[in-house]
Amino acid sequence: MVVMKRIRIGNQTAFSAPPTLPFEYAASSGFDAFEWFPDRDDSGRGWDVQDIDAETRRYIRETAEARDMALSVHASLKADPMIPDAHGLLVEEFEFAREIGATLFNIHLGNGEGMEAYVRAVTPLVMLAARIGLRLSIENTPLTGPEDFNTLFGLLEKLGPSKVAHVGMCLDIGHANLCAQTRNDYLGFIGRLKPHVPLIHVHLHENYGDSDSHLPIFTGPSGEEPSGIERFIEWIKERGFSGSMILEQWPAPPSLLNAARERLCRMIEEIQRPKEDKR
Repeated sequence: MVVMKRIRIGNQTAFSAPPTLPFEYAASSGFDAFEWFPDRDDSGRGWDVQDIDAETRRYIRETAEARDMALSVHASLKADPMIPDAHGLLVEEFEFAREIGATLFNIHLGNGEGMEAYVRAVTPLVMLAARIGLRLSIENTPLTGPEDFNTLFGLLEKLGPSKVAHVGMCLDIGHANLCAQTRNDYLGFIGRLKPHVPLIHVHLHENYGDSDSHLPIFTGPSGEEPSGIERFIEWIKERGFSGSMILEQWPAPPSLLNAARERLCRMIEEIQRPKEDKR
């Protein structure tokens, strides 16, 4: 029997809210994970890590520790490892992750220059993450497919298993649903991932295959037909997944996050229950 390891469920900062508001909501609502995503745009809206002073960083770390919350940091979109000038910003965001007590740092996969070029670009980040004790997750975008990840992790393995043991995939099922090869079929996307691709982080939101609308889970297609999410939970059980599932939105009302978490927890509990107990 495959035993499902601990799965945490949390939410994320949002462009539409001060960064501490979704965090404090997560802490007061009993979520056991949270992700920080610096999202300042060219007009100055949003936030970046320079806005979070030392006192607030200490408050975040102490609050998360007191409530047993696993923290992660999503690299800002400007912190693209394929852009040499972005290296300094990435180092700042890694330092922010270290200071708040995060355990994972997430970046996007870009395949515009090929997988070998991407591996060369992220190798310094792989080493930096190892030095400061962070796991590094690499996320699929709507422009990257399952074969890209099969190739990526095949190349990373060549660096040496011990050097990349802390590196894995962040599976974003909303992005998988928009991928050209698997549009409206995120289960088809995950079915094409090879066993050597380690899953260490999950982003949960949904759409109708038309845009990256980041609908709260169970408010889009899965609200009418939840069997796809049920099969997804079965799949991560088979993979032995242990990590955080991040609800990537700040909905109105925020209680939609609680409803999604409760329903996901019921699904996880049902799947974990031995077959003889389900009779």
